[in-house]
This record gives sequence, C-alpha cells and structure tokens, in this order.
Amino acid sequence: MGAVERFIIKMYYVYILKCNDGLTYTGVTNNLSRRFEEHQEGKNKNCFTFKRRPLYLIFYQEFNNINQAIYFEKKIKIGVQRKN
Repeated sequence: MGAVERFIIKMYYVYILKCNDGLTYTGVTNNLSRRFEEHQEGKNKNCFTFKRRPLYLIFYQEFNNINQAIYFEKKIKIGVQRKN
C-alpha cells in the first residue's frame, strides 16, 4: 500500500432537501450525488421524499468523521422539531 492510499479520507455529508410540498428532509450519506439521485428517482417507496418530488438540495456540509456528521444531523432535526 502506497503512502497516498493510507491517507485517503472518507467524506460524509449532512444534507437538507426541500420537497415539492415545501417540507424538508435531512439525511447523512457518504456519497451526496448518488443519494440525491436515489431520492430524485424515487428508489425507495417508503422514503419520506418519495411522494414529494421533485426535490431541491438546499444545504450540505462535509465531515470527515461519521460521528460528527450524525451529531450535526440530529442537531438539525431537533431544531426543526422545536420550530414546529
């Protein structure tokens, strides 16, 4: 294994989608473009966003630690719940 291969940093993303009905969806992924495409194409019929397409990516933040990403996602979701 070369020096470069040992230092590849895996990235994680917290993202917020705005749905066609004005509601928002917050999630975490390690591949933002793939995950957005899955939402947009309706790959999961049980997903919150399935009947709310088209979707718009309105925010994302990069993290190099999955635990930090999950923590940030939870803080966003708690903030949204408090607003409602």
